[in-house]
Amino acid sequence: MPSRAPLVLLAAVVLTGCTAPGSGTDAAEAGTDRLVLADAYEPEAFNPVAGHGETGYSRVYDGLVRLAGGGDGIPELEPALASQLPQGNDDATEWTVPLREGVTFSDGTTFDAEDVVATYEAVLDPASASPIASNYAMVESVEAVDPQTVVFRLAYSYVPFPTKLLLGIAPAEALATPGPAEESALNTAPVGTGPFVLTERRGDRTVFEANPEHWGGAPEVDELVVVYVPDDNTRAQRMASGEFDGTTLPPLLADTLADDEELTVVGHPSADWRAVSLPAGNPVTGDPAVRRALNVAVDREAIVASVLGGHGEAASTFVPAVFGAYAEPAAVFGHDPDEARRILDDAGWVPGPDGVRVRDGQRAEFTVMYFPEETLRRDLAQAFASDALAVGVEVDLEAVDRPQFRPRIPTDGALLGGGDVPYDPDTQLYNALHSSFTADGVGGPFDNPADYRNPAVDAALDEARRSTDDGVRVDAYREVQRQLVADPPAVALAFLEHVYVMRDGGWTGTEPVLEPHSHGVSWGPWWNLRDWRREG
Repeated sequence: MPSRAPLVLLAAVVLTGCTAPGSGTDAAEAGTDRLVLADAYEPEAFNPVAGHGETGYSRVYDGLVRLAGGGDGIPELEPALASQLPQGNDDATEWTVPLREGVTFSDGTTFDAEDVVATYEAVLDPASASPIASNYAMVESVEAVDPQTVVFRLAYSYVPFPTKLLLGIAPAEALATPGPAEESALNTAPVGTGPFVLTERRGDRTVFEANPEHWGGAPEVDELVVVYVPDDNTRAQRMASGEFDGTTLPPLLADTLADDEELTVVGHPSADWRAVSLPAGNPVTGDPAVRRALNVAVDREAIVASVLGGHGEAASTFVPAVFGAYAEPAAVFGHDPDEARRILDDAGWVPGPDGVRVRDGQRAEFTVMYFPEETLRRDLAQAFASDALAVGVEVDLEAVDRPQFRPRIPTDGALLGGGDVPYDPDTQLYNALHSSFTADGVGGPFDNPADYRNPAVDAALDEARRSTDDGVRVDAYREVQRQLVADPPAVALAFLEHVYVMRDGGWTGTEPVLEPHSHGVSWGPWWNLRDWRREG
C-alpha cells in the first residue's frame, strides 16, 4: 500500500523550490525563488465583490481577519487588516474593527476605513449582482467612524460575524462606479494589499510576484506560477516528470506517486462533503421513503476505503466530527440493505420483472448528474448507483457540463459538494438546508438544491443563527442533524481529505488547516505561502 505523509508531520515537511524543469531553471539562474503549481481548476476572477477570497484565502488581497493554521478543529481567526480581532456588543448586533495603519494597496494608494466600507457596500449593492450578497444579508450598515475604525451594524444577533471579515478588501477608488461584479476590472487586474501581486494572466498560465511592500513583510517565494491542467492523468504525468512543484489529484491517483522519493503525498482535513441530492421535484427522489431507504442502502465505509483510498470520513449529515460539540454523534445511518428493502416494500415500491421497483406505474429510476471533468465525483456516483441498484432503485449516471447542470438541479439528482465557508455551523448548514432558498431568486442554484422543506430544521437553523448562547446553538444544530436522519434531503457520502502531491526539499513553513469546499492549489500546502521560508 502506498505511503502518505501523516498530518502530524506536515509542519516538518521540507518542500521543493525553484528548479522545476522547463520553468524554474531560468528563475534559479536569475536568483529567483519560484514555485510552479498545476491546478485542476480554471483561473478565477480576482474580484472580492464576486466572491474571490470569501473563504479566507487570497494571494492578492487581505481580509480584516485571516485564518490561523496549525490547530485541530475549526480554525481560529487572527487579525490581518484589522489591528486586533473585532469586538461585538452584548447582543452581537454591532461589531467594531480597529484597522492596521501603514498599509498600502499594490497601486500605491493607502488603505483605510473607506475601503472597507466601499467593499462591503459593493457586495450588498443590487447593482453589483454579487453572488455572495445573501451571505452578508445580516449587515445593515458599515460606517467609517474614523480612518482607522469601522463599525458593522447587523439586522440581528450573529455570533459568527468575524468569519464574514475574511473577505478581501479592495480600494474604494476601484469600486466607485456601481455595476455588475462580473464586469469589474478587478476580475483580471486586482488591486489588493496581499502578499503577492498578479503580474501575468495569459491562457492557462497565471503568475504572481511577491509584494515587497506587504505589511507583513515580503514573502520569500519570489514568484508563483499556476498552470491550468484540467485532466487528472495529464497533471499526474507532468508532476511525475518533474514539470511541477505541486498539484492536486484525486486520492487514488495521488497514491500512485507516493513511492517517488522526490515527491510527498499530503492530505489536509476538510469540511468538504460529497452527497447525492434527492430533489423534491422528482417523482422518485421526492418520496421520503426512497430517501430514507437510499441512505441505509449505501455502504459509506466501503466507499471511503475503495473510492477515496481512505482519504476521507463517512458522512451521514453535513456536519463533520471536527465541529466538536456541534456534531451529533447519534445522527448516523448504518449500512443495512435489508432495512432499505423493507422501507421500500412498506412504501409500496415492489420489485418489477427486472428487479427494479415500481409503484403505481412509476419505475424507481432517476438520474444522477456529475461534472464530466471530475473523475472523483464520477467514481462516487458509480458507487452510489451500485448500492442503490442492490435494493431495487436504478440510478442513471450522466456527465453534464455546468451550464446544462444548473437548470436541472430541481428535478435530477446530482453528485454535489459543499462546505463553502466551514468556520461555523451556520455557514456550513444554513444555505444548504433552509427552505427560504426554495423561493425563486433567492440564493444560487446550489443553495438547498433538493428544495428541502422541513419546518423543524428551519426553526433550529434560525434559533442557532440568532442566539448568543453557545449551549443553545449546540442543541439547535444537534436537532438539525437528528432531523436530517429522520427526513434526509440527500445521501451524504463522505467528507474529503484533500490530497496534494508536492516535490520535496528547500522550503519550510507549511501547516494544515481545515479546508473549505473550494480547494485546488489555492489551498493545500500552499494556502499560507506568505509564511514559507528557505530552509537553513
